[in-house]
Amino acid sequence: MNSMDIHQIFQHLHHRYPFLLIDRVLDYTIGDSLVAIKNVTYNEPFFQGHFPQRPVMPGVLLIEAMAQATGILSFKTAEAQPEENSLYYLVGVDKARFKQPVEPGDQLLIEVKLLRTTRGVWKYAATTKVDDKLVASAEVLCMKRDIQ
Repeated sequence: MNSMDIHQIFQHLHHRYPFLLIDRVLDYTIGDSLVAIKNVTYNEPFFQGHFPQRPVMPGVLLIEAMAQATGILSFKTAEAQPEENSLYYLVGVDKARFKQPVEPGDQLLIEVKLLRTTRGVWKYAATTKVDDKLVASAEVLCMKRDIQ
Protein backbone atom coordinates (compact mmCIF):
# COMPACT_ATOMS: atom_id res chain seq x y z
CA MET A 1 0.00 0.00 0.00
CA ASN A 2 1.39 3.42 -1.02
CA SER A 3 0.37 6.23 1.31
CA MET A 4 1.43 9.85 1.79
CA ASP A 5 1.35 12.06 4.86
CA ILE A 6 0.83 15.82 4.81
CA HIS A 7 4.58 16.52 4.45
CA GLN A 8 4.78 14.37 1.32
CA ILE A 9 1.62 16.03 -0.03
CA PHE A 10 3.32 19.45 0.38
CA GLN A 11 6.05 18.19 -1.97
CA HIS A 12 3.49 17.49 -4.72
CA LEU A 13 1.07 20.42 -4.38
CA HIS A 14 1.73 24.17 -4.21
CA HIS A 15 -1.53 24.63 -2.26
CA ARG A 16 -1.46 25.70 1.40
CA TYR A 17 -4.04 26.64 4.02
CA PRO A 18 -6.79 27.59 3.49
CA PHE A 19 -6.83 26.04 0.04
CA LEU A 20 -5.09 22.71 0.55
CA LEU A 21 -7.96 20.21 0.44
CA ILE A 22 -6.09 16.90 0.79
CA ASP A 23 -5.08 15.80 4.30
CA ARG A 24 -3.71 12.33 3.55
CA VAL A 25 -3.29 9.91 0.67
CA LEU A 26 -4.39 6.44 1.74
CA ASP A 27 -3.22 4.61 -1.36
CA TYR A 28 -2.16 5.15 -4.95
CA THR A 29 -1.10 3.13 -7.95
CA ILE A 30 1.16 5.03 -10.31
CA GLY A 31 -0.49 5.51 -13.70
CA ASP A 32 -3.86 4.30 -12.44
CA SER A 33 -5.57 5.60 -9.31
CA LEU A 34 -5.36 7.40 -5.97
CA VAL A 35 -7.46 7.48 -2.80
CA ALA A 36 -7.21 10.47 -0.44
CA ILE A 37 -9.07 11.98 2.51
CA LYS A 38 -10.10 15.46 3.55
CA ASN A 39 -11.35 16.05 7.09
CA VAL A 40 -14.06 18.70 6.99
CA THR A 41 -14.12 20.86 10.14
CA TYR A 42 -16.41 23.64 11.29
CA ASN A 43 -13.55 26.17 11.39
CA GLU A 44 -13.02 26.04 7.60
CA PRO A 45 -13.20 29.67 6.43
CA PHE A 46 -15.92 29.06 3.81
CA PHE A 47 -18.45 27.88 6.41
CA GLN A 48 -18.82 31.43 7.80
CA GLY A 49 -20.78 32.47 4.72
CA HIS A 50 -21.93 29.19 3.14
CA PHE A 51 -24.37 29.02 4.94
CA PRO A 52 -24.35 30.45 8.50
CA GLN A 53 -27.64 28.77 9.45
CA ARG A 54 -26.61 25.38 7.95
CA PRO A 55 -22.92 25.09 6.98
CA VAL A 56 -22.42 23.26 3.66
CA MET A 57 -19.13 22.75 1.79
CA PRO A 58 -19.38 24.48 -1.61
CA GLY A 59 -19.56 22.14 -4.60
CA VAL A 60 -16.73 23.96 -6.34
CA LEU A 61 -14.47 23.01 -3.43
CA LEU A 62 -15.46 19.37 -3.81
CA ILE A 63 -14.33 19.64 -7.45
CA GLU A 64 -11.13 21.37 -6.31
CA ALA A 65 -10.40 18.57 -3.81
CA MET A 66 -10.80 16.02 -6.61
CA ALA A 67 -8.54 18.12 -8.85
CA GLN A 68 -5.85 18.29 -6.16
CA ALA A 69 -5.95 14.50 -5.87
CA THR A 70 -5.44 14.23 -9.63
CA GLY A 71 -2.48 16.60 -9.36
CA ILE A 72 -0.76 14.35 -6.84
CA LEU A 73 -1.32 11.26 -8.99
CA SER A 74 -0.12 13.05 -12.13
CA PHE A 75 3.11 14.15 -10.45
CA LYS A 76 3.66 10.67 -9.00
CA THR A 77 2.99 9.08 -12.39
CA ALA A 78 5.31 11.49 -14.22
CA GLU A 79 7.94 11.01 -11.49
CA ALA A 80 8.07 14.80 -11.12
CA GLN A 81 7.37 17.49 -8.58
CA PRO A 82 5.94 20.99 -9.03
CA GLU A 83 8.38 23.56 -10.32
CA GLU A 84 8.44 27.26 -9.44
CA ASN A 85 7.87 28.27 -13.08
CA SER A 86 4.90 25.99 -13.75
CA LEU A 87 1.53 25.11 -12.29
CA TYR A 88 -0.83 22.17 -12.65
CA TYR A 89 -4.12 23.73 -13.78
CA LEU A 90 -7.68 22.48 -13.79
CA VAL A 91 -8.66 22.88 -17.46
CA GLY A 92 -12.04 21.19 -17.60
CA VAL A 93 -14.82 19.55 -15.65
CA ASP A 94 -17.37 17.28 -17.32
CA LYS A 95 -20.35 15.36 -15.97
CA ALA A 96 -20.20 16.99 -12.52
CA ARG A 97 -22.91 15.77 -10.17
CA PHE A 98 -23.62 16.60 -6.52
CA LYS A 99 -25.70 14.04 -4.64
CA GLN A 100 -25.79 15.23 -1.02
CA PRO A 101 -24.43 18.08 1.12
CA VAL A 102 -21.07 17.89 2.90
CA GLU A 103 -21.15 19.30 6.43
CA PRO A 104 -18.67 19.91 9.25
CA GLY A 105 -17.56 16.65 10.81
CA ASP A 106 -17.66 14.72 7.53
CA GLN A 107 -14.61 12.95 6.18
CA LEU A 108 -14.32 12.99 2.40
CA LEU A 109 -13.00 9.89 0.67
CA ILE A 110 -11.71 11.11 -2.68
CA GLU A 111 -11.04 8.55 -5.40
CA VAL A 112 -9.52 9.40 -8.78
CA LYS A 113 -8.84 7.08 -11.69
CA LEU A 114 -6.72 8.04 -14.69
CA LEU A 115 -8.72 7.57 -17.89
CA ARG A 116 -6.13 8.83 -20.37
CA THR A 117 -3.38 11.32 -21.12
CA THR A 118 -3.44 13.10 -24.46
CA ARG A 119 -1.02 15.90 -25.46
CA GLY A 120 -0.31 16.82 -21.87
CA VAL A 121 -3.96 16.80 -20.76
CA TRP A 122 -4.71 14.29 -18.00
CA LYS A 123 -8.32 13.07 -17.85
CA TYR A 124 -9.65 11.48 -14.66
CA ALA A 125 -12.86 9.96 -13.35
CA ALA A 126 -13.30 11.27 -9.80
CA THR A 127 -15.69 10.56 -6.96
CA THR A 128 -16.08 11.85 -3.43
CA LYS A 129 -17.87 9.86 -0.74
CA VAL A 130 -18.86 10.36 2.89
CA ASP A 131 -19.58 7.21 4.89
CA ASP A 132 -19.64 5.15 1.66
CA LYS A 133 -22.33 7.44 0.19
CA LEU A 134 -21.53 9.22 -3.06
CA VAL A 135 -21.62 13.01 -2.56
CA ALA A 136 -20.00 14.20 -5.81
CA SER A 137 -18.57 12.90 -9.05
CA ALA A 138 -17.00 14.40 -12.16
CA GLU A 139 -14.58 13.89 -14.99
CA VAL A 140 -11.65 16.20 -14.29
CA LEU A 141 -9.15 17.43 -16.89
CA CYS A 142 -5.84 18.93 -15.78
CA MET A 143 -2.65 20.13 -17.43
CA LYS A 144 0.77 21.37 -16.43
CA ARG A 145 1.48 24.86 -17.82
CA ASP A 146 4.49 27.14 -17.62
CA ILE A 147 3.92 30.52 -15.98
CA GLN A 148 5.67 33.80 -16.69
